[in-house]
Amino acid sequence: MTDEKKPSGPDLTKGVALTDFSDGKLGGHVGDDDVLLVQIGPDVVAIDAYCSHYHGPLAEGLVVGDTIRCPWHHACFSLRTGEAIAPPALSALSAWKVEREQDEIFVRSKREVAAQTAPHLSAPAPDRFVIVGGGAAGFAAADTLRREGFAGAITMISSDGAMPVDRPNLSKDYLAGNAPEDWLPLRPAAYYQDFGIDLRLNTTVAAIDPKGRSVTLGNGDRLPFDRLLLATGAEPVKLQIAGADQPHVHTLRSVADSRAIIAAAANAKRALVIGASFIGLEVAASLRARKIEVHVVAPEERPMEKILGREMGDFVRALHQENGVNFHLKDTVERLDGTHAHLRSGGIIEADLVIVGIGVRPRLSLAEQAGLAIDRGVSVDAWLETSVSGIFAAGDIARWPDPHAGASIRVEHWVVAERQGQTAARNMLGRRERYGAVPFFWSQHYDVPINYVGHAESWDDIEVDGSIAGRDCLLRYRKGGRVLAVASIYRDLDNLKAELVMEREKA
Repeated sequence: MTDEKKPSGPDLTKGVALTDFSDGKLGGHVGDDDVLLVQIGPDVVAIDAYCSHYHGPLAEGLVVGDTIRCPWHHACFSLRTGEAIAPPALSALSAWKVEREQDEIFVRSKREVAAQTAPHLSAPAPDRFVIVGGGAAGFAAADTLRREGFAGAITMISSDGAMPVDRPNLSKDYLAGNAPEDWLPLRPAAYYQDFGIDLRLNTTVAAIDPKGRSVTLGNGDRLPFDRLLLATGAEPVKLQIAGADQPHVHTLRSVADSRAIIAAAANAKRALVIGASFIGLEVAASLRARKIEVHVVAPEERPMEKILGREMGDFVRALHQENGVNFHLKDTVERLDGTHAHLRSGGIIEADLVIVGIGVRPRLSLAEQAGLAIDRGVSVDAWLETSVSGIFAAGDIARWPDPHAGASIRVEHWVVAERQGQTAARNMLGRRERYGAVPFFWSQHYDVPINYVGHAESWDDIEVDGSIAGRDCLLRYRKGGRVLAVASIYRDLDNLKAELVMEREKA
């Protein structure tokens, strides 16, 4: 997230010419507001200049038809209305009135739009929707149901004690101390009341009855449903060694987890991160921002090689080493004896804070109990419906037929969960919308962002355009002559273009 900046560019109230545009776009301001002008054929439209997610500069984004995509995290907006079409952005942008006087274009005021309120549209049966899960997919589904005009009952059940939050922030800015906690909730508490979403926190589901169309809560109450969305997400893999249950040993998944690590970090001098996963290394970077000595122990030869390849893995390791992280690779922790971590190699690391980041596993027990088809995840069709009619699944647990990969895949990406939640919601309403969004995730390490689009579990070769060491590169992961995925550092527009190509290509 960035600090607010003073408006820049020309004063649009004084008029500009089409010849002032660059690549069909022109940034300017109206008073203190930054505004982006975009030419769409013969029309010129205007919206807020920065993404509503993390304030990414839309002038550097990609125009596709009458939409624009954010260069940072691939949110998509309507250029004509400002509507947030694709996550991670959930809030609309303001659309501005464009006036043309001879050869000049003026922007003086925003378009008037009706405030978003709870819908009063009549909804056909079915009218009782239950969402199990309070993460990205669950929230996006509930929000979309109301945006689409569904006026029936929505109950969202979450075992967490916190409202749905911006989970990627838990290992990044919030953990590093660069973002306040009030930035975390996706929506304030009043939103759920105003939009008639019955959010039940600290609540578990004990069982699902597909035939009886009900869920049984942990307290024994039964809740009937007409449509059900399973969005139970994933949980951290627990470390199975002696001493792993000590109070200074943590995992990171929830707000409570992040709070606990922040509290422990206040008095910690040395931290041990077990696992060189994305979460583990983002935690390492955040703890270094707090001036804590950090050691990382992992069994692989280089971090993230399985996902990003050898060269990028070497770069990530070097980047963290430049920032003071100590690596103990091709090694494991065999036991934790108080603050002493005993390594397989015979070494000992003394640490008063331990964070375990050795992966997550999908929460499948409810789906299995309900008799849903399981294949290393909950099997869903192109509409995200499970093997039982009327029950859908989205997010970390869902394995879906990906049109680009040409196979069924399951991924654990925040943006994927949000987009699946939206598609599942529309299909719960009977829209029959195929899910075809290309997987996307981003990871932040100090001042270096890594964007990744597509999905490659293996590859024949990696084509590197630019310089990885120079922090200006685009990597293409190819198999059988096809580009399955693209990773980039500071090649945001190229990454967006790669996503568009993948959307338009099918395996």
